[in-house]
Amino acid sequence: MAAEALLEVKNLVKHFPITQGVLLSKKVGAVQAVDDVRFSVQKGETLGLVGESGCGKSTTGRVILRLIEATSGEVRFDGQNILELSPKEMRELRKDMQIIFQDPYASLNPRMTVGDIIAEPLKIHGMAKGRERQKRVQELLDVVGLAAYHARRYPHEFSGGQRQRIGIARALAVKPKLIICDEPVSALDVSIQAQVINLLQDLQKEFGLTYLFIAHDLSVVKHISDRVAVMYLGKIVELADKNELFDNPLHPYTQALMTAIPVPDPTYKRERIILQGDVPSPINPPRGCRFHTRCPKAMDICKAEEPEYREVGLKHWAACHLLNGTGA
Repeated sequence: MAAEALLEVKNLVKHFPITQGVLLSKKVGAVQAVDDVRFSVQKGETLGLVGESGCGKSTTGRVILRLIEATSGEVRFDGQNILELSPKEMRELRKDMQIIFQDPYASLNPRMTVGDIIAEPLKIHGMAKGRERQKRVQELLDVVGLAAYHARRYPHEFSGGQRQRIGIARALAVKPKLIICDEPVSALDVSIQAQVINLLQDLQKEFGLTYLFIAHDLSVVKHISDRVAVMYLGKIVELADKNELFDNPLHPYTQALMTAIPVPDPTYKRERIILQGDVPSPINPPRGCRFHTRCPKAMDICKAEEPEYREVGLKHWAACHLLNGTGA
């Protein structure tokens, strides 16, 4: 029996308008940050979302949570399209959907104590009061590996790894079902990254959490994810089970990313796929396949027609004209 999808994203689009004029009232273009993105996340699963900086990963996460409003598409959480909910209904649903931000320095209010930061979502949603709230804060600090006395301190008194633990405790406070991890370890030292990743995995097992894990480091994604989606210039180009994707990458962009993963053996030599040029502007993306301007295997059809995103293997999805001869 197939696992039940907690989150379903269908044909999600987010274009940021470019305006000019005295009152900025004339639209002259749009930044196509997210364009027809489709995926689902099963209950208890971790889906990794990877790609280069500027490809639309973080925007996708924020649109799913309605921190940014979508241009079009559907985001179904527990079966209901949250893009159709009123602000009041959305506020009630936010208990079930939380986010861990990338920057542990900017995401915590420097004027609030750690205890107040963690207690704030409890206060907003009316989930605990007085001593009960204080007890819950102490429990959350203990869960993320901090001490009860840390509640009286301010964010500037903590290291980056400790601040990210505070951010994780805040996200856990309202007992969510889904947590979007927006590059939660990219600003941390490598040794601290491992600690935070292990903590996230332990919490997932303990509380039955579902993660959308956004990152650009493939080695981190491989460690924590069950499935991985690869994003390029606003579109998902490949999605598969973690082991299948790393053992058998089909899209040329995914193949190039795989050769960039550091190997801990200095005697091992691997042929790197060096992509030429820069990522095109999302204001004016290339016609046809968006990757064709940098693809070492590009054909004439790639410049004219956009490849269909389809299942090219067992639960292995990709969008590439090179794969048209393979069957599902």
